[in-house]
Amino acid sequence: MARRGTVLSSFDGRACRVTRLARFEMLVAVGLVAAACSGGAGGDAGDGDDDEAGPTRTPTTAEPTETTTTIEDAGPLPEPVVESYDVPEGARPHDVWAGPDGIVWYTGQGNGTLGALDPESGDIREIPLGPGSRPHGVIVGPDDAPWITDGGLNAIVRVDPATDEVTTYPLPATHPDANLNTATFDADGTLWFTGQAGMYGRLPPGGTEVEAFDSPGGAGPYGITTTPDGDVYYASLAGSHVAQIDTATGEATVLEPPTPDQGTRRVWSDSEGRIWGSQWNAGQVSVYDPADGSWNEWPLPDAAAQAYAVYVDENDLVWLSDFGTNAMVRFNPATEEFKSIPLPSEPSDVRQIHGRSGEVWGAESAADRLVVLRTG
Repeated sequence: MARRGTVLSSFDGRACRVTRLARFEMLVAVGLVAAACSGGAGGDAGDGDDDEAGPTRTPTTAEPTETTTTIEDAGPLPEPVVESYDVPEGARPHDVWAGPDGIVWYTGQGNGTLGALDPESGDIREIPLGPGSRPHGVIVGPDDAPWITDGGLNAIVRVDPATDEVTTYPLPATHPDANLNTATFDADGTLWFTGQAGMYGRLPPGGTEVEAFDSPGGAGPYGITTTPDGDVYYASLAGSHVAQIDTATGEATVLEPPTPDQGTRRVWSDSEGRIWGSQWNAGQVSVYDPADGSWNEWPLPDAAAQAYAVYVDENDLVWLSDFGTNAMVRFNPATEEFKSIPLPSEPSDVRQIHGRSGEVWGAESAADRLVVLRTG
């Protein structure tokens, strides 16, 4: 399988892209203007995705509120090295998960498969998930197996990483067509997941029966995350809020960000249990601190920004995918500084971000590629 490494440079004030087939370590140039590499990508509408893009993004004039983060500034950050890997044509990879064993899993929403990339060799194997499958999210569980939220099957799916055996856990009949989105495991090993049609649910460890709950506020549950203490939060895109789930009772409590109708799409916890959110409608990144109930929000640098995915790395740096400028954006909470890294494909449409030490991975659903930013 061919893989491509891409580095962006500037020439006569314009962004130029150089593509190579061999793997070399080349640095992304500093200070590129992200708008120069804009792919003009909008939302999910019209691309065959099960997502709901939400209202059209309106540029915001909101000012960042006073920060409460306490991450120590360690000085200048290294420049990311950008590399991409082709996946089979038509896979349309939606979500990606970098496993601790080196394998990078992705959901092939376009062809109903789970893909497994070995970055060292570039080899890919695809595992069919069954007729009608349209997988959305993937996460590696405590059992070292990938677990998938499959909107087409309306089920949670587990794939045995050794045998590729597929096990399906259907949702109850009370929640057909849930439009399943993403999943997370709590401290006890229970899998929690979201459905954009207006629900969230859980599957206990070793269990076979999925339990479903109606979400407060109706449609919208999308991204979901677990804090280091085991608390579970999800984002509601259509509901423009974050909610905390009581993992004992299953009850969800709505938490309202300061900006109305901001369209929080995905959430991720940092090492201190703060909940970072990507605000699709507002083009902002937010953080909620459960310790004192405070919120902070920062507009992304470009007025055309559409913040889709969010991920917090091992150094508590915050990463976002920006559809509006076709870029990955790094936010340093210690300095409140953004850095935009143009993506090698145009458009890219990175819908989810995950990583491991020194690596930040994204799924380029519009380009049939996976992209990695090597940060170490």
